[in-house]
Amino acid sequence: MDQPYCGPGVAPDGLWTAWNTDPPLLIGLAVLAWAIWRRGAGRAGGVAIIALAVAFVSPLCALTVSLFSARAAHHLILAGVAAPALALAWPVARRLPVQVGAAGMAAAMAAWHLPSVYDAIWRSDTIYWAMQAALLLPAWAFWSVVLTDRETRSLGTQVLGHSFLTLGLAGVMGFLGAILTFAPGVLYLQHVDGAALWGFSAIDDQRLAGLILWVPGFLPMAALAGWMLRRSWRQGFAA
Repeated sequence: MDQPYCGPGVAPDGLWTAWNTDPPLLIGLAVLAWAIWRRGAGRAGGVAIIALAVAFVSPLCALTVSLFSARAAHHLILAGVAAPALALAWPVARRLPVQVGAAGMAAAMAAWHLPSVYDAIWRSDTIYWAMQAALLLPAWAFWSVVLTDRETRSLGTQVLGHSFLTLGLAGVMGFLGAILTFAPGVLYLQHVDGAALWGFSAIDDQRLAGLILWVPGFLPMAALAGWMLRRSWRQGFAA
């Protein structure tokens, strides 16, 4: 089997030395950090760059080769930390219908978990980065509308719609988490050997990935949707 991006899987004793120093990646992050700094984005921009560095430069990158549960955490960092921070630091595509961003984000999350697509990602760096972009860019666009559009934030009906879309994304994460948690067999054979390095069976690693999508994935997003529903009621319908 071809070696995936981030290199070979890492064992516990080699984790803290498994940093990704791929020059094009480091240059790209440096350029993005410079552009965000030029915009005066402040704390949100710093959070975005740190989140992207954790996802792609830190040992988490190598850990995603060993453990599918680390891959699930990687997805949450991109869609749930890096993308909202980028939206606050550098809002994009706010004229794009928010439904497009939500649909793209949901489709990318679902596609990442298809075993055939995952196998292609494992074998091709081009497909790997295309799928990373397919997850990050729609999430960036979605959160740009939901978090920074002051015109729509003042309208209860618009906030209501955003809350339902956010709840739908939470549902996608919960559904994927349920599949991973309760699947009767191993869906991602690429992680059998890597999980063994960490003392896991592949099925236990897969179930842990499901729990990650449920607890730090589904629950915070569902809570955000609930808060937005309450806010839309107070802004629009209770007035």
